[in-house]
Order: sequence, then C-alpha cells, then structure tokens
Amino acid sequence: MLKTKLERILLLAAAVLFAAGIALGAALGPLLHHMGVALRCVAVLLLAVFAFRRRSLTPWIFVAMVAGAELGFDAPALAISLRVFSDIFLRLIKTIVAPLILATLITGIAGHGDLKSVGRMGIKSLIYFEVVTTIALVIGLVAINLSHAGVGLSIPTATAASEGLTTPPPTHWQDFLLHMFPENLAKSVAEGQILQVAVFAVIFGIALATINEEKREPLLRLFDGLSDVMFKFTNVVMYFAPLGVGAAMAFTVGQMGLGVLVNLGKLLLTLYAALVAFGLIGLLPAALLFRVPLRRFLALVAEPATIAFATSTSEAALPRSMESMEALGVPRRIVAFVIPAGYSFNLAGSTVYLAVASIFVAQAAGIHLSLGQQLLMMVTLMLTSKGIAGVPRAMLVVLLATAATFHLPPEPIFVILGIDTLADMARTTINVVGNCLASVIIAKSEGEFGTESISHVVLEGMTE
Repeated sequence: MLKTKLERILLLAAAVLFAAGIALGAALGPLLHHMGVALRCVAVLLLAVFAFRRRSLTPWIFVAMVAGAELGFDAPALAISLRVFSDIFLRLIKTIVAPLILATLITGIAGHGDLKSVGRMGIKSLIYFEVVTTIALVIGLVAINLSHAGVGLSIPTATAASEGLTTPPPTHWQDFLLHMFPENLAKSVAEGQILQVAVFAVIFGIALATINEEKREPLLRLFDGLSDVMFKFTNVVMYFAPLGVGAAMAFTVGQMGLGVLVNLGKLLLTLYAALVAFGLIGLLPAALLFRVPLRRFLALVAEPATIAFATSTSEAALPRSMESMEALGVPRRIVAFVIPAGYSFNLAGSTVYLAVASIFVAQAAGIHLSLGQQLLMMVTLMLTSKGIAGVPRAMLVVLLATAATFHLPPEPIFVILGIDTLADMARTTINVVGNCLASVIIAKSEGEFGTESISHVVLEGMTE
C-alpha cells in the first residue's frame, strides 16, 4: 500500500511540475524560461523514479515518450540527430515480421490436428470471429474518416526512408489478387511482402493439418518452437523500446514542434471512442442475443482484463481468462479451443486500432485512399494480424509491414510510436474481453453452457 501511495505522489508531483514548467516556459523572459525547463526536467526525473519502482517496461516507454517530447522541444537539433535510434528499433522490429507470422499462423491452423475433426464448433467460432472482426474494421474506418486525425500533420520525409515508396499500389483488383500469392517464399520474406507470407502460411497450415499425426507432429513442434523463439526475440527487442520510442518522439517534436501532439491526441481519442463504440455496437448486442449473464461475466472478466491493460499483452491474461470462463460455466474443452483460437483469429481491439492507425498514416502523408483501397488494406490487415496477440506492441510490426506493402511512408508511424503504449493497453483489453465473450457465446450456441461441474481447482483459484 505504501508503494502505491508513493507512486501516486510521484505522478501527482510530476504533473504539477510539468504544468508549472509549461506555464513558466510560456512566460516572457529568459530566466522564467530556464526555470520552466528545469521544472520539466525534474518532472521527468520523478517519472523515471516512478518507472524504476514499477520495474516494468510500459512505464519506461511512457517516461521515454515524455522525455523525448521535452528534448525535442528544448533541444531540437540534438533531438533530430537521435533519429538513428528509432531507425534501429524499427529495423529490429521488421526482422520479426515474417518468421513470427509464418510460425504462428501455421501453428494456429494445424495445432488442432485434422481440420475435419474441429467440426461444428470450429466453423461457428471462425464465422463468429470474422463477423466480429468485420464490425471492428467498419467501426475503425468510420471513426478515423470522421475525425480526420492525421489531416494537417506535416511529415518531413527523409530521403532514405522515401526510397522505393513512389510506386503507387495496385489499382485493379486483378493486380491486388495476383500480388497476394507468392511465387517464392524466400523472395517474399526478403522483400517484406508479408501478405504473401501470410497466404503461404495459411495454405501450409491447412496442408499440415491434413496429414497423419506421426508426420505432422515434428513439423508442428518445429513451428511451435520457432514461434516461441520469436516471442522471446521480440521481448529482447522490446527492451530497446524506451530508447527507440524516446528518440522517435524527440525527432518528431524537434522536427515538427509540439503541434504534432495535437494530432496524436486526436488519434488517441479517435481510437478510444472507436473501441467504446465497438463494445456497445459489436460485443454488447452479441452478449444480449445469446443471453450471456452479463453481471457475472463482467465480474469474472474484470481480473484478466486488468492484467491485459496493465501488461499490454493478451498472453499474460490467457491463464486467468480460461480459468474465469470455466468458473462462469463454459466447459473446459470449449474454453481450451475458443480462447486460444481467438488469440489468432479474434483480435477485435487490435483490428480497430489497425484500421484507425493505417488510415491515419495515409492522412498524415497526404495520400487519398478510395473506399476500395481502404477495404483492400483492411483485408491485408486482417490476414497479417493473425496470431501475434502474445507480443506487446506487436501491432507496430503489422502496421509497418502493411504500410510498406501499400507504399505508405513510414514517418507517420514514428509519430504513432509515441502513443502506442496508451493505445496498446486499451486494444489489448478489448482483445481479452472479446475472446472471453466468444467462448461463452460458442458454449451457449452448443447448448453446453453450465452443463459441466466446475473443477475444484478452478473454484479455489477464483476465491484467492
């Protein structure tokens, strides 16, 4: 309790010092200006103490974002020179894309063995997942096209980053359809054609699921091991995230001024509004239609949702999610199938974010996308976002890959890095709640909700 109280004091003191520093900085006179800078630097130090006490990566990323904005405002020349660190971070992230999506998609599809044995429950789950994901995409697209959060953001495009981005995306559906299918997997990986990698993984996963278990298991263990290694690889790379995010924020503020924060605020408000709308328009009607006991569901899903919000990773909340839904009355076999499958195919919160963020990138770059082009981009995002819910801030991987596929400049993504932590917390929470609800709905549709006795171990865990 003392630790929590101290952390609140640190945050409150930092906020007060920042407000005072901004006020003094806006005043006339060099003395007051320097006093404002000093107060804001002290506030950053207090935030660093807060992050050190939490011993978590997320607070450090937030502190780096604030420190980067401060550095970009007070020392723009130095801040601009730090861009190399954000470029290093983005390069490391890009190396994860192809092997991670390849391994997780193949494992997710083939992990249940023969696809025919999945049967009715699998078909219902996939239909439900795609309906919910489509609703999420529509809400995200409507929200960002109404708010125009990226319009007016002047992005200084670096020459190196702009190379190879002048070719327009395919304008005819035949070109896009042909572009989806790989002619050589190694070539697709080397060129960063992640949609082609995803298509290959889907077909390979289906083929792997249809062969006998003796031949399937070694390959399944290989790809499962590869996905675990890539998760660990991502975790290692994310230790570099505070420096990368701080440098990205310092560069953008130093190059464009604090005006960029207005667009970031609009983007964040747009995302949160879209997620709330999705909960009311997408999840709530589904729960009412299948007569889900909402009060009990919300009480039991609160803990895994809190874990997801705090850690920004759905994987951290997976064990508690399964336990909670079994305690609610969902049979274990349905929980064990639907929730893990949902982690690959039902990332509704992330889908809303990707819809909002991808169009934000186009708006910030001054690129007009027709409705057809936006829908094609959404189809790409739906495919490439499958199977990476367990990696914190992994949506950046998908966003960078999709931007490259559609020849959008990466500079606006540098801006989004600054608020990705706050966005990740909300979208991950929706992912977890949506997957928990999916398990209840599938159990209800199968007529098996509340038909099995709840394990004593599960009940004991819920009462701790």
